[in-house]
Amino acid sequence: MYTLVIGTQNWSSWSLRPYVALRAAGVPFETVVIRLREKQHPTTRDQILPWSPAGKVPVLKIAEDGKTITVWDSLAICETIAERHPEAGLLPADTSARAIMRSYACEMHSGFPDVRDQLGMEFARKLPLPELRDDTRAQVARIITSWEEALATYGGDFLFGKLSVADCMYAPVVSRFVTYGVAVPPAVQGYMDRVMALASMQDWMHASREEITAGLGNYKD
Repeated sequence: MYTLVIGTQNWSSWSLRPYVALRAAGVPFETVVIRLREKQHPTTRDQILPWSPAGKVPVLKIAEDGKTITVWDSLAICETIAERHPEAGLLPADTSARAIMRSYACEMHSGFPDVRDQLGMEFARKLPLPELRDDTRAQVARIITSWEEALATYGGDFLFGKLSVADCMYAPVVSRFVTYGVAVPPAVQGYMDRVMALASMQDWMHASREEITAGLGNYKD
């Protein structure tokens, strides 16, 4: 019923988000991995286009009732999964909390360009923290503050109590902070530890390490 098309797992932060959401929903799905970084692999876009005219990953294919629906963009996929599987609780039941949760998810989706630039996703690696630009430091501080506020407001193990779309959207940032050893307060460290301990994140780590071993996700590739 579901096919999730993703990119190289050691690198593809956008692909990780719907993967975590699908695993949280507990539904079966197939995964298709397409190798990224078009300069080294010029056929990347050609491989993606049959799956989605947007030419980017992730892509979710939903096959049911004799037809196939194509959903692209990580946030759209996460929202689709949450709506189709309300039992997973990926959208908070309280309407106010749900509105704030969506603000968190959308801020991540559209923001923090300097964090993305300076702290690129290398999921299975430990790398030295670079000298951060002022804008990057400000964005890191904003992320940490927002996590602290949500954890204090809603309680529980995750930003809005239980795992939500917001946690799926921030999962790659958690991994980036781990990769580069970004210093965080104790409450935030506990949150990051819980995210990294998710079975979906552990399986993603295993796949990322396998890519590196096979020479498919090398840092200098």
